[in-house]
Amino acid sequence: MLRVPRSGQQARERLQRAALELYRERGFDRTTTAEIARRAGVSERTFFHHFPDKREVLFAGQDRLRDLLVPAVRDAPYGLGPLGVLLRAFRSIESVMEEGRSYAQPRHELVASTPTLRERETAKLASLADAMADALQERGVAGQRAVLAAHAAMTAFDLAVVAWYEQPAAGLGARLRDAFDDLHGLALEDPDPTT
Repeated sequence: MLRVPRSGQQARERLQRAALELYRERGFDRTTTAEIARRAGVSERTFFHHFPDKREVLFAGQDRLRDLLVPAVRDAPYGLGPLGVLLRAFRSIESVMEEGRSYAQPRHELVASTPTLRERETAKLASLADAMADALQERGVAGQRAVLAAHAAMTAFDLAVVAWYEQPAAGLGARLRDAFDDLHGLALEDPDPTT
């Protein structure tokens, strides 16, 4: 029997949780959109109303991150360097990351073990980094420097989140600081030891 969710957001969340459960139980390739809809208690038509395909159901949160991170980059105080702006933006979503951890951590493990999903994740993170690079450019950071900073910072963020999933006691903020300290350290190293 189909249970009609009271809101579109409830339906989306139920579909996301159902998909994650089924992908973990049966594998991504062996799960259909009809099965996800049935597990969520909605019609398959409702699934496609919210998500274009069975991969995208796991990546809907990326839009929310973009909506939070890009304005955080644009609105950061002037006087910070590009990496400082980006670290501040990532720190601004710590509470959102904490709230979503019960879903995001098993989702990360599934994505990491599924090549099709890893490919989508890589593309999504690159797109998010591009949006942040655009926001840096709006702040006056030159094109190549903005792109380099945003993509390097996105990699640092991703590594920090994985470290936080593996050892949550230190907190995401500490993991972000560690990753950005490593990034700064790399920037200070002589890129050509022969000079």
